[in-house]
Amino acid sequence: MSVHLLVEPVATLIDEFSRLPGIGPKSSARLVFHLLRAPEEQARSLAEALRDLRERTTFCSICFNITEGDPCAICTDDGRDRSLICLVEEPLDAVAIERTGEYHGLYHVLHGTLSPVEGIGPDDLHIADLLPRLSADPPVQEVIIATNPNMEGEATSMYIARQLEDRSLRVTRLARGLPVGGDLEYADQITLGRALAGRQAME
Repeated sequence: MSVHLLVEPVATLIDEFSRLPGIGPKSSARLVFHLLRAPEEQARSLAEALRDLRERTTFCSICFNITEGDPCAICTDDGRDRSLICLVEEPLDAVAIERTGEYHGLYHVLHGTLSPVEGIGPDDLHIADLLPRLSADPPVQEVIIATNPNMEGEATSMYIARQLEDRSLRVTRLARGLPVGGDLEYADQITLGRALAGRQAME
């Protein structure tokens, strides 16, 4: 499809959609033409949802999860087990773990993994922000590393385990019930719950 045949608002939106991960030019064009044919209310609802996403959400200054208020509801919940911190790659991973009903501690969201190929190093993630949390009162006794079981997730987990090895706390990893190469957000609740229950000490 030649962009020159499209009016500017259509071409611009196609270009913006194609910037999103997993959406190529053809998928982007299909989305835009769907919105053109859809009722006006649907397009307006999408525009309002995008506006609210930027205006009403932020990242928790403690755990870096998505929240409407800072600190987030989990960090301020006195009923959570503050001796446990579960370290995840993305906010969706925390959502997946919460759905299991098996975990009642706190979270720490890295917002990515180490990836030298993409130029992502430790300073690009929220690794350094984890360290001050370990000295909280009451002190953290266990850090559960729940990165995805793929190459980047494994490299990240090993790096973090090395950063924590001189501290007097337990560092564990989710059990291997999760498929290698899979993402936590797509794991079913039973498998993820068992992986939490069967977590193992990092060696």
